[in-house]
Amino acid sequence: MPAVQHTDDDPKPSIDVIVIGEALVDIVVSPRGTVEHPGGSPANVAYGLGRLGADTALLTSIGDDHRAAAIEKHLRSAGVQLLHGSRGRGRTATATAVLASDGSAQYDFDIRWDLPRTAPATLPKILHTGSIATFLAPGAAVVKELLEQSHERCVVTYDPNIRPALLGSHFEAKTLFEELVPFTEVVKLSDEDARWLYPRLSLDDIANRVLELGAGLVAVTMGGEGSLLTTAGTRVAVPSVQSAVVDTIGAGDSYMSALIYGLLLRGADGLAPSVLESLGRMASKAAAITVRRAGAQPPTSEELQAELPEHQPVAP
Repeated sequence: MPAVQHTDDDPKPSIDVIVIGEALVDIVVSPRGTVEHPGGSPANVAYGLGRLGADTALLTSIGDDHRAAAIEKHLRSAGVQLLHGSRGRGRTATATAVLASDGSAQYDFDIRWDLPRTAPATLPKILHTGSIATFLAPGAAVVKELLEQSHERCVVTYDPNIRPALLGSHFEAKTLFEELVPFTEVVKLSDEDARWLYPRLSLDDIANRVLELGAGLVAVTMGGEGSLLTTAGTRVAVPSVQSAVVDTIGAGDSYMSALIYGLLLRGADGLAPSVLESLGRMASKAAAITVRRAGAQPPTSEELQAELPEHQPVAP
């Protein structure tokens, strides 16, 4: 990769999290009509982290159209910095989500994913990536190089957020996933992601497989059934939080944002069982708040604090 470019857009040295991945516009079609929301799983994670108060930056690829301007405004509203190289020419990617009566969504994507071969000047405490950005050429190769460069110097988290319609063969996608895992510390999978990648294995066996590949923590979300957080020595089951569902857009990304934020706050206890339970409960409550409202609208730290018991603060 070329030498690092130092620009005015580089993050400040104290940056908490850099997210690498796609930003796009969700076009949501429902019985109530059609609306547009800034989205894309990595951008949602960055936005969620900003809302929680983490110093966050996003490295992405957006165009120069009105949708790109809407994405930038959206990210700025949460204090998220857009890194040098993220702006380009042409149209911004979209994902059309058609909502069913239960609030679940089916997606159709219009996306091209490329990324400049430019590394951030400053490494964060946590580097997060995932979704389309880690599978779709040519940008996926750049993401992999950035993880290879960074994983020994900061914590790397990964959410593959599988979109089968945008992937090649199952073998190719699984290979790409398994090539990235050794450069990560934390991997989050939905149960749908996990079963798509490993259809013949149980969720426990899938978590163990990902640990064997090199991850230190695997979080598997199961919607209303809660989530499982597994390390080499510990397995913690966390119940879901009951919530009236408007739609599920961004729920998994809110879970990921809160999980990352919890990792920033975990202190010297590492991944002890009590830490895993705290991480899981915080992330589950963030997801529950998000599904109560339309689009990917994660909680603020104040909203999340109001949902947490007194013995589990959201900040130190």
